Amino acid sequence: GERWVDIRSTEVRDLMKARMDYAVTRGCDGVEPDNVDGYSNNNGMGLTRTDQLDYNRFLATEAHARNLSVGLKNATGLVSALEPEFDWALNEECVAYQECNSERPFIDAGKAVFHVEYVDRENQAQGLADQMCADPQRRDFSSLVKTWDLDDFRVVCP
Repeated sequence: GERWVDIRSTEVRDLMKARMDYAVTRGCDGVEPDNVDGYSNNNGMGLTRTDQLDYNRFLATEAHARNLSVGLKNATGLVSALEPEFDWALNEECVAYQECNSERPFIDAGKAVFHVEYVDRENQAQGLADQMCADPQRRDFSSLVKTWDLDDFRVVCP
């Protein structure tokens, strides 16, 4: 149900630069551009992996030019190529999709990996947290469990 933009477009890139400028004026320390894996989705524009890598590197360069840290979110197929340019990673549902190992290049480089799994009801969170927090595959991640409502409820791995 998401709509995609043409990341090759000068207008899209100018808009993203303006949004980063706005983040600076708001006192932000970093940015997390979302949906940076359009090439791997049915985007209707024929975006390629090369297009995506170029755009994501553009985002990292522009963020760093503004002294902002930049995170790579849910782009598991691009982690190895982009880890050097990004400061940290955010992954949603790597347990559910069995893709947590894809984030290891960030850990190996001494960079943070923020990780969240979602549950439908709060009473499901502790059981999932107990299981995932004990898994050595994610011991270096900063992990938590939240409900899909994205309210203040959370269970955090120690």
